[in-house]
Amino acid sequence: MSKKGKNAQRKLSNEDQLLLFQQKMLAEEEMTKKKERLLSQFLKDKLAKEEHNSALNLHKINTQWRMVLREIKTRALRKDIEILSQTFERVVDCKDSVIKSLAKDLSEAEEQYAQALRSHLHSIDQLLALQRCRLNLLEESYNMELETLTKEFETERKTIIDQHEKEIRYLQDVFMAMEQNFIDSEYEGKLEFQSMWDDLKNKNLEEKHFLRLQLENVVEDLWRKFQDALKNYTDATEDRKVAFETLRVKDEKSSKEIEAQMKKIQRLQDSISIVKGKIMVHSRESEEQNQYIREDKELILVQLRKLKAQRTQTREISQENLVKLTLESNAAIKALRKIVDKGEKILKLAEICRKFETEEEKVLPFYSSTLTPEEQEEIEEIQPEDLPEGLAKVIADYIGMENFWRRYNKVKLEQLSLQHRHAQLLEINGKLREMLKQYLDGISVSDEVLSQLNPLFIINHRSNLTQPLSTPATQPSDKKPPTTYNVIEAAHVISHTL
Repeated sequence: MSKKGKNAQRKLSNEDQLLLFQQKMLAEEEMTKKKERLLSQFLKDKLAKEEHNSALNLHKINTQWRMVLREIKTRALRKDIEILSQTFERVVDCKDSVIKSLAKDLSEAEEQYAQALRSHLHSIDQLLALQRCRLNLLEESYNMELETLTKEFETERKTIIDQHEKEIRYLQDVFMAMEQNFIDSEYEGKLEFQSMWDDLKNKNLEEKHFLRLQLENVVEDLWRKFQDALKNYTDATEDRKVAFETLRVKDEKSSKEIEAQMKKIQRLQDSISIVKGKIMVHSRESEEQNQYIREDKELILVQLRKLKAQRTQTREISQENLVKLTLESNAAIKALRKIVDKGEKILKLAEICRKFETEEEKVLPFYSSTLTPEEQEEIEEIQPEDLPEGLAKVIADYIGMENFWRRYNKVKLEQLSLQHRHAQLLEINGKLREMLKQYLDGISVSDEVLSQLNPLFIINHRSNLTQPLSTPATQPSDKKPPTTYNVIEAAHVISHTL
């Protein structure tokens, strides 16, 4: 027992040792962790302080640097503002001078525009008055032609309506006469039918009476024979009497029925014959009436064709007149449009030409008349009645265009003068070119120049120009020979004389 206790104490002491060792290790780890925490906290505080100080110092440096940059920028901006103010003042002065010159030009242009506008409006008013007169004349002619056409149309329409009414009255009279004839024929047919019906009735009654008498005699004979036979029969056949009586009753009934049916058949045959007669009579009458109606219809159709032909003819005439009227109106519209386009073109050309006018032409657009007082009096003395009708009409049409023709004639004269001046200048230029060529040929010495006539090539005071041969006396023309002149350069003469 004592050995087991000692072993247990040893085991417990080992376990306690392990526990103690573990506790020591845990305590050491906790101490190291605490030291690390303290160290990390210290480092964090120190890092935060350093960051704060660095941010504060950086802020101070930035503020100082900004102040330096602001001073530099303010100096540069002040210089730029001074330069810009000077340039702005100079530009403003230039702009003021330009505005003054433009205002002056604008006032002058407004005056010129007002004057041009007045002259333009005056010419437009004249053109409009002329156009209105022409339009009034065209409208009057159009209205006159329209009135004549409407009058002709109304007269033709009245004649057609009167003719139509006459034909309608004629047709109504024909219809009334036909209706009266039909009524008369119908009445006569009824009378004839009634008389025929009475005759047939009387004839049938007579035949019936005669047949009845004959039948009564036959029936009496037969009755007697029948009575004899009946007696014999009754005597012979007493047994079949009852059957015979019954058959006789049936025979009487059947005979009555047969007689009734015969009467019905007879009546039906009579009615059929009467109806056939009526049909024949009515067919004849209807054929005659149809024949008359066909003839009347043909006459009416012929008249209707004539009326349709007249109507188509009138329609064609009216259509032709309408087409002619539309064509003339379209032609008038096209002509007016051409005139308007021409006027617009003239106005555009006038606006373009206005830019090239001189100051004198802008101030005085219409020059005064170049005619002498005597010529003016002669023109005024000429009366329109003495002139031909066409010429007087043309003069009357162009009175409103007098200012226009003045300016046109002035421009035409200036054009002709410029053309004449151009031709003169071309001629002078050709002469100068020829003289320059001669001079250059005279200066230059070559085989080609020496082989040709050269006025500057003079030997012993003589040039190489050949003298013209004398024309014979027997020359048929009386023209004088062309005179030739020796041209000597002035520089050559002066160089030899000095």
